[in-house]
Amino acid sequence: MLAANGGRVRDYKVPNLIPAAGPTHVAIPTTAGTGSEVTRFTVITDVDSGEKMLIAGSALVPTAAVVDYELSLTMPPRLTADTGTDSLTHAIEAYISRRANAFTDAFALTAMKTIWRELPTCFRDPGNLQAREAMMLAATQAGIAFSNASVALVHGMSRPLGAHFHIPHGLSNAMLLPAVTQFSTEAAMERYAECARTMGIARADDSDENAVAELIDALYERNAELQVPSPKQFGIDEERYIALIPTMAAQALASGSPQNNPRIPTVEEIEMIYGQVWQG
Repeated sequence: MLAANGGRVRDYKVPNLIPAAGPTHVAIPTTAGTGSEVTRFTVITDVDSGEKMLIAGSALVPTAAVVDYELSLTMPPRLTADTGTDSLTHAIEAYISRRANAFTDAFALTAMKTIWRELPTCFRDPGNLQAREAMMLAATQAGIAFSNASVALVHGMSRPLGAHFHIPHGLSNAMLLPAVTQFSTEAAMERYAECARTMGIARADDSDENAVAELIDALYERNAELQVPSPKQFGIDEERYIALIPTMAAQALASGSPQNNPRIPTVEEIEMIYGQVWQG
């Protein structure tokens, strides 16, 4: 991006545009996580402001991607869980996004079904080749989904947590996913219920209300299974965390991602969710 356009990275922070495409770019992922090998997004930390800047544009889409699941075999369990949960969040948020469409729905639903089934196996049994292969494909599918439908509130809130407290991105997503889902479902009951049914959490004949309730419970249970800590358990100083909530909420809202959420939050509601997830 900078080779083709000059300037500094912060000059291209969303909503600013990237005028010209850069040189040939071949992406080779080594985690079953971000899906960045097929996306038009990148996130760069501004060390001066402590902000994780969202940068987006078709110029960032790699020319080609080499997706080889064998490169993920040496990931330790914590990294496996965190990157896998990042992929799950991509799929769910792409499906419930206000910018979702028939094309992205197909990728999102396929990805979330696979990730929900295979991630615990990869976490417990890192050498399971079939599970690793399935997760690697699903991460790429989830990347295609969110690159075309965008992420939503979880990612908007996750970036400031990562920037200020150096929490790995997938882990901060995991900390937020159950609470943000609980906040958001009232505005998209059918969509969230379909996520629950697709992942096998709810039965086909469950009502939307029951399916959504089962989804929220399952997300909290999955966090426990994958040993996801709360911000408090991660070792963050409570006083600093509370003091930074207004700054994090403002940065989350400014990223634009919360505007894709089915229930668009106010800055006060984002602050409330940050407070809610403190203890998990």
